[in-house]
Amino acid sequence: MVTTFYEEIGGFETFRRIVAKFYEGVAEDPVLRPLYPEEDLGPAEERFLLFLVQYWGGPTTYSDTRGHPRLRMRHAPFAVNPEAKDHWLMHFRAGLDEVQLTPEQDAQFWDYVTHAAQFMVNTFE
Repeated sequence: MVTTFYEEIGGFETFRRIVAKFYEGVAEDPVLRPLYPEEDLGPAEERFLLFLVQYWGGPTTYSDTRGHPRLRMRHAPFAVNPEAKDHWLMHFRAGLDEVQLTPEQDAQFWDYVTHAAQFMVNTFE
């Protein structure tokens, strides 16, 4: 029986907790909050949750409703500089710490998000 990483770490509820903690930090962050044009962060939180769930082997709701992720294209209108990347990673780290994965699971997740965050940097201004 093949188990996905999504299932291995606890499924939807684990991902929901990670993303909720992440957005708690974003809501108060003077560097990141301006990058979110919506007054209510709820829709962004939902999109990010569904993306992560799908990426790690859960339901494909993200692609079913939004199409291919096209992460760089979707983030292109926003100036993502190294400082924003660092703040993003700080809040994601808090989300991972919230769920207390095994060291191996944490390392696997952290490796992905650090590479993804670097990939999203589109300006050095």
